[in-house]
Amino acid sequence: MSGRRLRDVGLVLLVILLVAGAAAGGFLITHHVRADRAAAKRPTPGLTPSALASAAGRPSESPAPSAPPQPRPAAVTAALAAAASDPNLGGRLLAEVVDATTGAVLYEHLATTAAAPASTAKLLTAAGLLAVRPPTYRITTKVLAGGDGTITIVGGGDPTLTGAAAGAAGTYPGAARISDLAARLRKAHVTARRVVVDDSLFTGPPIAPQWAAEDIPSDYAAPITAVMADGGRAAPGDAIRSTAPDLAAGQELAAALGLPGAAVTRGRASSGARTVASVTSPPISELVAQMLQNSDNVIAECLARQVALATAKPASFSGAASAVRDVLSHLGADPGTGMVDGSGLAAGDRLSAGALAGVLRVVAGSARPALHDVVAGLPVAAWSGTLANRYVRGSPAAAGAGVVRAKTGTLTAVSTLAGLVHDADGRLLAFALLADRVAPGAGPTRSAEAALDRVAATLAGCGCR
Repeated sequence: MSGRRLRDVGLVLLVILLVAGAAAGGFLITHHVRADRAAAKRPTPGLTPSALASAAGRPSESPAPSAPPQPRPAAVTAALAAAASDPNLGGRLLAEVVDATTGAVLYEHLATTAAAPASTAKLLTAAGLLAVRPPTYRITTKVLAGGDGTITIVGGGDPTLTGAAAGAAGTYPGAARISDLAARLRKAHVTARRVVVDDSLFTGPPIAPQWAAEDIPSDYAAPITAVMADGGRAAPGDAIRSTAPDLAAGQELAAALGLPGAAVTRGRASSGARTVASVTSPPISELVAQMLQNSDNVIAECLARQVALATAKPASFSGAASAVRDVLSHLGADPGTGMVDGSGLAAGDRLSAGALAGVLRVVAGSARPALHDVVAGLPVAAWSGTLANRYVRGSPAAAGAGVVRAKTGTLTAVSTLAGLVHDADGRLLAFALLADRVAPGAGPTRSAEAALDRVAATLAGCGCR
């Protein structure tokens, strides 16, 4: 192929990529700026607001476009009246809609009443973490060696570390590998006879007191330990997570070194032990996206503890909840005192719709670019994560496809949705919707989710002036 033809092909590809990137990131450009188990079908675009602005923004000498008009509260209330009173919501919807730019409340109903937030609580963990750690921060897992053939794997709290064989896919993309730790130990000529697992970074009970008995073991939760692999699974392909994820990870390291599983115990590194190998997680911005996209409770609890560690609080359930609350309060969002874990899984977790909408408004309007990664990590309607199969063509909520970005939440009798949407005029709105009296069962849950989607889709189609 000639050099000129190669250049032409390259230019065409560049244009395609820029157009695709601008379309995928248009959400932020327009603004200037028991568990959810559905797996992500397609990746959410990972472009940052600054990269998008550079690729698709207007030249600096051009006049700035006028801001879209703000909806009138009375018009928004009238537009939402039918969708918000859908009987499939169980007879009660706690809701708030705010203008993400001004903070003006456009719609509210029982917005200050605290209720079970389910997995929308993960928005608090995401915002709290990205407020205290840079998006590029990585979590380190290291191995120390003593002089008696004992090696100690010291957990940094990375839940995505994988026990997959070299070259094989782990549970989470881009994860650090136990096989790499083993390879580095061999390269350092370390002779290992036993493996000690050091979980001391995390404190308190590994299982939240208010988690239900059926949560452990399950496909959506595990004990929270500083050493674990594949989100608390004993092996990457396991559906049900381990009841002892720290020992399971230690056994995977032992197996990679040719040691028997019986050679693994809990403990701490001996005095004088030296670091001989280490691996690091993907950047925490990617971990936040994985948590939000797939509503991963184990990632959420580990990331909440990172907030505690960054603010010198105990890395426990209570310490993490307190740390997240303090950080968000400092940002100007008041989440209240009702959260007892970092994932929304606990039966006693309580948040108001106003608190959730307030956190979203702070995230969307923050001058801190790092917080925009919360928006980038949210599932996109009819496209990714737990919203991949919602808002699809032909459904009553199809108007929200590609326009709504939101975190879902599902527990027994609870269905929630909180996120961001541009209205018909391009105005960015933050919303939080909590239906906490849904009839139990899969059918009522699906009906409640569809009803919540119709509320958000109504906002997407609303000029409401």
